[in-house]
Formats: sequence, structure tokens, C-alpha cells
Amino acid sequence: MAGIIKRIHQTTRGQGLYEITDLVASALAEIESGREGHSKLGQSQNGDGLCTLFIRHTSCSLIIQENADPSARHDLENWLNRLVPEGDSLYTHIYEGRDDMPAHIKSVLTATQLSVPFEGGRLLLGTWQGIYLWEHRHAQHQREIILHFN
Repeated sequence: MAGIIKRIHQTTRGQGLYEITDLVASALAEIESGREGHSKLGQSQNGDGLCTLFIRHTSCSLIIQENADPSARHDLENWLNRLVPEGDSLYTHIYEGRDDMPAHIKSVLTATQLSVPFEGGRLLLGTWQGIYLWEHRHAQHQREIILHFN
């Protein structure tokens, strides 16, 4: 399948939701403007297509969530931390700390891949939607997200 792949990076400072909508939109704008040396995306000449995001890690995830009221994101974090507590005696995969196995479980329960359509070179997110990297580990990490535009 034809398409264009770009990589974006996000540094995290520990557990939490990090909005990456602007990074994705900027990558799309670069491609659409021809700065990448590519012609416009897709078979049509109007910049319509699909952006697939994939995170290359097993202890963080991607979600689309409310971008206006931070309390929604705070409530999600509290809910997931209650659902998947650290320090459960059933965990044996604890080599990297108490947050190691819970981070993997949280990643499985959420998503490591998302698809967002775009039209006219703009992401078709709803008014209150944003794209987030959800870091499930306490330590700082450099995360890589693969974007496939088609």
C-alpha cells in the first residue's frame, strides 16, 4: 500500500496524558506543502486520506480524548490507576519496578494504534477531541510514534 511514513517523538516526564495533536497536524502540513519532497497524499489531489498512528513501545499508549477540560484526563488517569494498581502480588514481571507490569496491562487495555481521517490536509477530529500519548511509566521516556499517511 502506498503512503508516506513520518516519525515524531515525544518526551514524557512520567505518567500522564501528553497531547500530540499539533505534532501530527504539523507532520501532515509538511507533507501537504511538499516540503518533504513528496507530491500531495493519496490518489486524489485534494489532501484527503487516513493517518494511522502507531506507538513503538509496550508501556504507553495512544488515545483520542477530550482536549478542553483537563479534569476528564485526570479522571481517566485515576480510574485506570485504580483498575490496574501497582504492587499487585500476582505480578512477576517487576524487573524495572512496581510500575512495569501495570504499564504493560494499561497499554493492552487502551490502544497502541489509532486511525484519524484527514480532508483537505486537515485532521478530521471533533471539536473537543485531541490525540494523546498516554505514558504509563513513572520515569521520563523518549517515545517514538510512527505516522503513516495514505
